[in-house]
Order: sequence, then structure tokens, then C-alpha cells
Amino acid sequence: MRTYKFKMYPTSQEREKLFVTLNNCRFTYNKLLEFMNKQEKVDRGEVQHHIVDLKIEHTFLKNTYSKTLQYEHYRLFSSMKGLSKSKKNGNKIGRLRFKSRNRYTSFTYNQSGYNIIETDKRYNKLHLSKIGDIRFKQSRDIEGKIKQIQIKLKPSGWYCYIVTDGDYECKNIKNNEIGVDLGIMSFMVTSNKEVFDNPLYMNKSLDKIKILSKQLSRTKKGSNNRRKVIHKLLRLWETIDNQKQDYFHKISTKLVKENKLLVFEDLNIKSMTKKTGKNKYRNMKNILDSSWATFVNMLQIKVSSTESEIIFVNPRNTSKMCSSCGNIKTDLQLWDRTYCCKECNLAIDRDYNASINIFRRGKELTFVENLSIGLMNQESMSFRA
Repeated sequence: MRTYKFKMYPTSQEREKLFVTLNNCRFTYNKLLEFMNKQEKVDRGEVQHHIVDLKIEHTFLKNTYSKTLQYEHYRLFSSMKGLSKSKKNGNKIGRLRFKSRNRYTSFTYNQSGYNIIETDKRYNKLHLSKIGDIRFKQSRDIEGKIKQIQIKLKPSGWYCYIVTDGDYECKNIKNNEIGVDLGIMSFMVTSNKEVFDNPLYMNKSLDKIKILSKQLSRTKKGSNNRRKVIHKLLRLWETIDNQKQDYFHKISTKLVKENKLLVFEDLNIKSMTKKTGKNKYRNMKNILDSSWATFVNMLQIKVSSTESEIIFVNPRNTSKMCSSCGNIKTDLQLWDRTYCCKECNLAIDRDYNASINIFRRGKELTFVENLSIGLMNQESMSFRA
């Protein structure tokens, strides 16, 4: 599956219809959740059939495409599945919440009700059933058959996310094998001595965030001034997120194209960012700003479409272990940027030393896996003989 994101430019009338559809979908979601909470035993079929009753009782729902309303049923049970999975992982969970206007920003056309109208002008048009033909800037060609279109409201305007059955293509140019150490001073250091800077976009915009947050605290709830400040603050956060996404896309594509094997640490970021207790981390703000998990998830998606492989290893002592003699330096502090080994007198950059150790652990894992596969194949051949 592949997703394309394009900005839409609706007219005032189309914008009004988009808001009507968004509010109708939110209303349907909340009503389905209310109906489900009243059931002693949740029946998915009954919850879905309740949409028909809602359309009879509330005639304004007929102004929204039927498939779009039905998708709210899928969204509801998808959220339930997510809560169940989180509970199995040992997390404390509550019940599903009703969606307010601020917490509901998208609706979906699934399988039908949409069409792309190509024009000879700068903008193409996206036909959405019961809304109209909305201009959007198609900055790239769409590959594959369209399966779904999600319409999302962001602080900067309306966007469409077009999901197709096309595969993401990222061909390998080189067949290098590297270990990667994620950090804060440098976003990433590889075992082949390549260093990627950490832009820390949130940290750069921190002064603006503080100013807007102070202005927000001085406004009256429900006032127009408060809404304006909130909009400015959300626009700023959206800009920060876009900057991160752009940077991550560039370096993840570079890594996948140039490397056949990528070895990362299996970091527990949640424990690294605890506010209290012994695990309190001084660089918690910078760790969250670095968004390692977002980058790694993006990299995994791209790796899945190529012949490359990504491996995660135990991060224990990767920074404290000497990459030359294997000695573990127990007194290494966070501010020590150079690793100096007392046993073999090795002086090396701390992050580069860690990346070498990470790469070696990854190679050991691949060797063990290949060895076990070879032994299993031998056993099966001898059994057949």
C-alpha cells in the first residue's frame, strides 16, 4: 500500500460541506459508541445496523455519503482493538472517549464515492460524493489503483490522503552493511563514520512556543482572541512536524538505498523519558524532540519494499564497551564524548564506538540465524533420505 498527500483548495461552499460531513461523521461515531456502551455483550452486527436507525431518526445524516458513515463503525472497533492490544502489553487503559470537535479532524471515503478528474490546468479536481469537485494540487503521479481517500483538516487547511495498492519502490544502489547509533548531539552516527546532524526543530522554535503559550494563558476561554492564538500555536506545531517528516524521509531513503543491512538498538524510549524515579533522564526533552521511534517506523516501511534488512539488538553496554578489546568502562558519563579505554589505550568518538558494537551484535545475530537455518535444512534432508 502507498499513500499520497495533497493539499486541497475548496471554495467557501465546498468548505461548508466538508465541515458538515466532518460533523456528521463525528455525530455518528459518538452515537455508535453510546449504543455500544448500553449493550451487555457487544454485538458488532447490531452496532453497524444502528447506522440505519440513526439515518431514519436524524434526517440530516442523509446529506453524507453512506460509505463514509459506515466507516465510522470500522473506526470505532479499530479503536477497541487498539485498546485491547495496549492492555495486553501491560498498559493501564480506560474506556473509549466521545469525540469533541477538537478531537475529530478526519473522515474517510472507502472503496467508492470518489474520483479524480484530470484537467489541463495547474490543479486537478477530486470528486467526493455529496460534497462536489474540489481543486487539489497533484504534485506527483499516483501509482496503483485507489483504494481509499481520507480527508483531513489541519491548521493550514484541508488535505487529502490517497491510499493505493501500489508498492513503495526504493532500489538498492550499494550493498553496504552498517550499525547505527541514535543520539542527541548527532541524530545518527554509523559504523562507516557517517554523521547526521540533529536539527532539533522543536528546540529551535521553543521561544515562539513559549510566547504563544503565554499569550494563550492570558486570553479568556471561548473568546475569538483565544481561538486565534490556539490556531497560531497549532500552525507552529504542524510546521515542526512537517520539518521532521521531510528530514526523516530524506535520510531514511538514503540509508535504504545505500545499505543492505541496517542494525539498530532496540531502545525502550518510554523508560528513557520517565519524569520520576531512578530512570529520570536529563535529556528527556531532546529525546522526544529527536523522534527516534517515528524515524525507525518510517525506515521499517521503506525497508519492507526492498531487499534490505533491518535488525534490532540489545542496547546494553553498547556505549560502555570498547570496540577494540571488549573492555567495559563502568564510569562513562553522558558528557564524555570521547571514549578512552584504559586497557588498550583506544581513543575514539563515543557514538562511533557504540555504532561499531551495535553492528557486531547484529552480525552475530545474522550468523546464528543463518547457522540454525542451515542445520534445519540438513536435518530435513537427512530425514527425507
